[in-house]
This record gives sequence, structure tokens and C-alpha cells, in this order.
Amino acid sequence: MSRNQRLARAAASATSVAPAGRNTATELTKERNRLAADRNLMAWIRTALSLIGFGFGIGKVNEYLKSVGIHDTVDPIRSTLIFGSSFIGLGMLALVAAVIQHTRILQRLEAPDYAYNAMRPITVTVAIMLLIIGAFGLVGILL
Repeated sequence: MSRNQRLARAAASATSVAPAGRNTATELTKERNRLAADRNLMAWIRTALSLIGFGFGIGKVNEYLKSVGIHDTVDPIRSTLIFGSSFIGLGMLALVAAVIQHTRILQRLEAPDYAYNAMRPITVTVAIMLLIIGAFGLVGILL
């Protein structure tokens, strides 16, 4: 069997119709998209856990300043508490948004008339929120 014959047979089997009347290539594409969506959700889980952990770390600094008794003199507007809480809140919001996005992607993949539709990027929203939190932290340090 020549190389061209093997390639033709492989191409024919890749586009063959599965027993349920579905195209095998299309089903494999859907599987790859599903796995990509799962990897994306896992990345957002890691990002959210990092943001929440960072917020708890800042909260511990706030607790330490209170125990030492220098909290009111160093941080009169309680910026460490607000700063830490904002990281925790941002992590929670990012995780909720990622779960919603993941659910929508899975629903679209299951639809028989799937068509690509760009969704709002969570990454840009989180980046803008981090810029706002960073600006607040800078103002808190400068005051």
C-alpha cells in the first residue's frame, strides 16, 4: 500500500460517520474544545486561589498590626483591611465568572448548530480591577 493510499484511508476514516449518525471528526473537535474549556477553568481556579490567598495574607498583616498596637497610627483609614478584602472579593468574582463562562461554553458545545461566538474576556475585567486595587494600594501607601 502506497503512502498516498494510507493517507487517503486515514482521511476517509477521520471523516467517517459514527454509529449514532455523527461525524467522528466533529465529535473529536468537540472533545478537544471541551478539554480546552476545562483547562481554562482550572487556570481560573488557580488564579482565584492566588488572589484569595494574597488577600488573606494582607489580612494577616492587618491582624498583626492590631496585635502590636500600631494599627491606628500607621493605617488610620484601614487600607490594609480594604486592600486584602478587595483581593479576596476579586478572586471570588473571578471564580464565579469563570464558572459561568465554562457552563456557557459547555452548553454551546452541546448545541447541534454550534457556531463560534466570542465571549467577554474575564481576563481584561480582572486586569482592570487589579489596576484599580493597585491604584488604591499606591494611594494608601503614599498617605
